[in-house]
Amino acid sequence: MRAQEAARKRRRTWFTWIGAGVIAVIAAVAITLAVTSGSGNPPSTASGPPKLKLASLSTLGTLKPLPSPGANGSEGVPVPSAPALAGTATVATGKTVDGISCDRGEQVAYHIHAHLTVFVNGAARQVPAAIGIPGAQATNTANGPFIASGTCFYWLHTHAADGIIHIESPVQRTYTLGDFFDIWGQPLGPAQVGPARSPVTALYNGQVYRGNPRSIPLEKHAQIQLEVGKPLISPASITFPNGL
Repeated sequence: MRAQEAARKRRRTWFTWIGAGVIAVIAAVAITLAVTSGSGNPPSTASGPPKLKLASLSTLGTLKPLPSPGANGSEGVPVPSAPALAGTATVATGKTVDGISCDRGEQVAYHIHAHLTVFVNGAARQVPAAIGIPGAQATNTANGPFIASGTCFYWLHTHAADGIIHIESPVQRTYTLGDFFDIWGQPLGPAQVGPARSPVTALYNGQVYRGNPRSIPLEKHAQIQLEVGKPLISPASITFPNGL
């Protein structure tokens, strides 16, 4: 009996130590997770790039060949030999638009570039210089004018008529093509791009974008093409020069 009692005590002691060990391990893991989540850099407030609904170009049928892109402009990117889609007379005059302000100097905390190509009924249209730069002042270069200064700079703007959209912001966030058109003062939707009205086909990095073109994100080196009406044109693709 004494031997049996001793064995029972040993088993109770053994189970007690096992239980204590398990509790200690759980506590250590919980503490580690708490410390890890509370240490290091604070969570970024920047919104990540949205997941896009894209489809193959083959869904559009036969596309017309891309016309000549034009000569390189002041940023080393082709400028279409075509009229502007719309002027900049209605450009915002400095008031905040879509939470985007117009600052005296360009912001560089978040600095990326995207490219926009526009066709209307198969014909190219320029995205003009000076969008987002009220009071723009042009400087002449060997390859054409470049908007170097103005009253202020919106975080989304253009320096030349080559389709390069400069995203220069004090905060990292996902801006959209709708934001850019709002600063431009031009409408944009599934059936209209600026003054041109007809069903809109949007291409994003060589694929068909399914959705409202206003929601297209302006990501680094995104190549965006808007086609109003038909015929549809094969996607353009540029090489971003160093610094862009």
